[in-house]
Amino acid sequence: MASLFLLAAIFIFTFHSASSANTSYQTYIVHVDLPPAEEDGVSGQLSSSNLETWYRSFLPSSDAATSDSDNHHTPSSRIVHMYRTVITGFAAKLSADEVKEMEKKEGFIYARPQQKYHLHTTHSPNFLGLHQGVGAWPESNYGKGVIIGVIDSGITPGHPSFNDKGMPPPPTKWKGKCELNGTLTCNNKLIGARNFASQLPGPPIDTFGHGTHTASTAAGNFISNANVSGQANGTASGIAPLAHLAIYKVGSLESMFDSDVLAGMDAAIEDGVDVISISLGGDAITHTTPFYKDIIAIGAFSAIERGIFVSCSAGNSGPGNSSLYNTAPWILTVGASTTDRKIKATVLLGNGEAYEGESLYQLKEDGLPEQFLPLVYGSWSGSESLDVKGKVVLCEMGEDDNGETVKDAGGAAMIGMNDETHGYYTEPLPHVLPATLVSYEAGLKIKAYIEGANSSTSTAAISFRGTTIGDKTAPMVTPFSSRGPNLVSPGILKPDIIGPGSSILAGWSVSVSTFDNKTTNLKMDSGTSMSCPHLSGVAALIKSVHPDWSPAMVKSAIMTSSTQTNLGKIPILDQRYRTADVFAVGAGHVNPPA
Repeated sequence: MASLFLLAAIFIFTFHSASSANTSYQTYIVHVDLPPAEEDGVSGQLSSSNLETWYRSFLPSSDAATSDSDNHHTPSSRIVHMYRTVITGFAAKLSADEVKEMEKKEGFIYARPQQKYHLHTTHSPNFLGLHQGVGAWPESNYGKGVIIGVIDSGITPGHPSFNDKGMPPPPTKWKGKCELNGTLTCNNKLIGARNFASQLPGPPIDTFGHGTHTASTAAGNFISNANVSGQANGTASGIAPLAHLAIYKVGSLESMFDSDVLAGMDAAIEDGVDVISISLGGDAITHTTPFYKDIIAIGAFSAIERGIFVSCSAGNSGPGNSSLYNTAPWILTVGASTTDRKIKATVLLGNGEAYEGESLYQLKEDGLPEQFLPLVYGSWSGSESLDVKGKVVLCEMGEDDNGETVKDAGGAAMIGMNDETHGYYTEPLPHVLPATLVSYEAGLKIKAYIEGANSSTSTAAISFRGTTIGDKTAPMVTPFSSRGPNLVSPGILKPDIIGPGSSILAGWSVSVSTFDNKTTNLKMDSGTSMSCPHLSGVAALIKSVHPDWSPAMVKSAIMTSSTQTNLGKIPILDQRYRTADVFAVGAGHVNPPA
């Protein structure tokens, strides 16, 4: 009980770099007890005025009298956020000396600096067995009546994914706000949007794209003829297309802090969401950080207590062991898998061999695919020392795809070769020249062909074959998906589940340029950030049918109905084509029709 009380009595102060009168301010997280008169009460049930008075009593006396009616944003004072539900506490700007003085006050528990967090960055509903008009989708009402709260980088109002065609009004329990203004505002799909990013003031607009992608994956409405350069064409939608969306902006790519994340979770609980989706984790949160120091674990605990389901990304630190984030037992921790869709670009060698790869750069049949060109090898670090003009270049892939380097040097095409860690895992990349990405094994064979032939006889072409469905190795665990064992709570298996997280086509905040000089407001992206909202959507489908089910019941239904085999009817594989263990797949792959 003592540990549960500690979770319920955490207080956050946020420090911001500044200087005034030789005093340095930075952001802290502080835990406090309940007010003495409320020791038998519950933190989330205290009145706003009582909470504010109690919180301000910890501030230096010169600031304690300053007041502001907004309990989350108080720009005129040191307080950044006041929390009502996730913890007993708030965020404020203080000096280290002031925190030391605060430690002497009755009710003070613990203080620490705030930490930086980072984001874990069409066909997937069908791949999961969700089809319009038949089966699990209509049986679950497409998630109708359920509210999904997305804690992320904001939203792009007016995006087709968030049109409210066919959407009912929000449930009467909804208490949220819309901080959008102008012609692009909230509707029956996007019922709430708020900004808690303390360093990014203004409306909760997504300037990066991540939040728009995750929100549209979880509950985007139907978009017909969705594609990227004519590939992956079809009707795009989220997993729960009739669920409502409530957006809580807590930062962006380079600016995201745990005090803001906690404020977003606090508001989502108060507003009345049914599901919280979080595709992020902390830079400073190591894989052994105890839960009482983990803001997402703390906030999720309060949400679960109030019947709200919480889905979180497992992290993109795989395939190493014990690389997980968000491992609290009460959270659904989601790893990433492939789908059965490939956008193929096959390497054809002069010796008659062929090796399958993938690419978003797709030429017509009368282009390069019919033309064999000289083939040379260049390391991933660059091809400056080689004469690559008019040639196909084999490159070992690093953090970049080297396409610009090859193109600038006059290369005609590029074959990207996976490193050993990524093995057989490929994904279609938006190359700037004709190119494909092949597996590590295929790359070694192509390299051996080059080395075994003289420079005048090694040739290659790339055959662009477009979108195909039905890859029997799917679902396969992606190499980036973080793995167990769970170091924080070793007795709890994590991840809990895996879901689609590779080459997911969904909404994006800015126009994306393609190789054929077209633009689109959809983008393919990969990561456990993409798999998490898939499971958030599945939870919404279940809640729509069983609104009285607890988060534990929903989690149990998801995990016990999972599948452990791929489309080839063999156990799920990892990127090495070896059977994936429980520390990679958890209970298995999500299987909504079950």
